[in-house]
Amino acid sequence: MQSLLRWGIENSTPQNTNTNTTATNNTANAPPSRRPDLNPEIIDLLLGKSDAVLMKEAMAIAVDEGNTEEDRVSALDNLEMLIEQIDNANNLSNLKMWEPLHALLTSSPDSVTVQALWVIGTALQNNPSAQDAYLKLNPLPTLTSFLSPPPPPQSTTPDSNSNSPSPNFTPPKSPKSKSNSKPPPPSKPLRSKAIYALSGLLKHNAPALLQLDVNDAHGCDGWDRLCLALQDPDITIRRKTLFLLNALLIPSPDPSPSPSPSLGNLHTPSQNSQTQNLHTPAPAPVHPIHPNSHSIHLSDPARVSTSAPTYQALHTHGIIDTLIVGLTRSLPYGGDGDTGDTKEEVDGEFEEMGVG
Repeated sequence: MQSLLRWGIENSTPQNTNTNTTATNNTANAPPSRRPDLNPEIIDLLLGKSDAVLMKEAMAIAVDEGNTEEDRVSALDNLEMLIEQIDNANNLSNLKMWEPLHALLTSSPDSVTVQALWVIGTALQNNPSAQDAYLKLNPLPTLTSFLSPPPPPQSTTPDSNSNSPSPNFTPPKSPKSKSNSKPPPPSKPLRSKAIYALSGLLKHNAPALLQLDVNDAHGCDGWDRLCLALQDPDITIRRKTLFLLNALLIPSPDPSPSPSPSLGNLHTPSQNSQTQNLHTPAPAPVHPIHPNSHSIHLSDPARVSTSAPTYQALHTHGIIDTLIVGLTRSLPYGGDGDTGDTKEEVDGEFEEMGVG
């Protein structure tokens, strides 16, 4: 609507009281043309900049390392609010913004990376078109790399058990390292927002789940990383991971239901038999698939079926056993397991989601 109003103003015909009727008629019949007497800056002040322009400006600030972290984070926050609208989220591809946005995950301070993960997760939510566009960048190795939790804290005194792991706690088995370097473990905000971005990418997206199983030099050990997240020192990370797994296990409707019999053929016998078409269902109507954010769900209904591969992965990668341990044995939790209260009982919310 804003673009239409802008076009109308720029192509409107200025009034001229000195013109005669013939001139007026000629002007009315002439094709619209841009008015040279209008200043684009004035129009921007009256109508505001378009969302596409605002998105490009925000991204330019975010990727400029010469700007302060505060300015870059603020720009990404503005971008996140803009792409809450699904049309703007899909416009990330047209504006070629997925590549620089994803690059922020590996070349920025933590505060900028956290905000970039937030933008990515919001753009992907319930948006198959954005999921496919982002998946082309093979983002899963980067996203899952943030799920490596810090090691469990060690007790400072022999008699102090306030922050030490339970005697029955088994340290998580880390996936195979792709390099000899050992970067510092990701912070809690990074781990939390990585789960948020993964949720947006994996929900109702069976092709993305298949990439979680890739275990070569370009793979991500995705399921093993999610298993690690279930043993994260921070209970909120465990809850979010379990919530994601529950969402992936929800069965999807049958993608190819059998057509119901049509009453139109019940009383239309053929020339060869009076009863041949009595129970023959009419062919299902074929509707055109118009391009939109969810058109892939119509052309490939099986895409949303994530329950079967998730169920198999839970057993193959030991996630079920890890969950049982988390539900039956006390694991320390708090702020990264080293601040706040360490409780002996299993977290109630985690237990409810795990049992359910």
